[in-house]
Amino acid sequence: MWTRPAQTLLAFAALNALVAVAAGAFGAHVLETRLDARHLAIFETAARYHVYHALGMALCAVCRELPGAVRAGWLMQAGVGIFSVSLYALALSGVKVLGAITPIGGLFMMIGWAALAVAAWRFRGTAA
Repeated sequence: MWTRPAQTLLAFAALNALVAVAAGAFGAHVLETRLDARHLAIFETAARYHVYHALGMALCAVCRELPGAVRAGWLMQAGVGIFSVSLYALALSGVKVLGAITPIGGLFMMIGWAALAVAAWRFRGTAA
């Protein structure tokens, strides 16, 4: 049975994937001629991790039966909000201080994956 938190997480995952694909296309088709190679690479890294974690969030929603899986997805969402958004802003603005908060987002992403691993490890569902 789908719970409201799992449904909401899946909706956020889908919206994140949409934004990540749009950002990737924007980077490839619009920013390619407007940013130097370094800033374009930063933007592409943000889009790549954004889509990876959108898929991770969807996985967490689908694995909603695992206690803690939905929470893991929300940790990934926090990571995307800090990691990818700070890198998008850094690439577009050149404000280097934004790179200082990026690792915090990466930490949230890693904690989210670790939380999903723990949820899977601890799960004692019915045997097939």
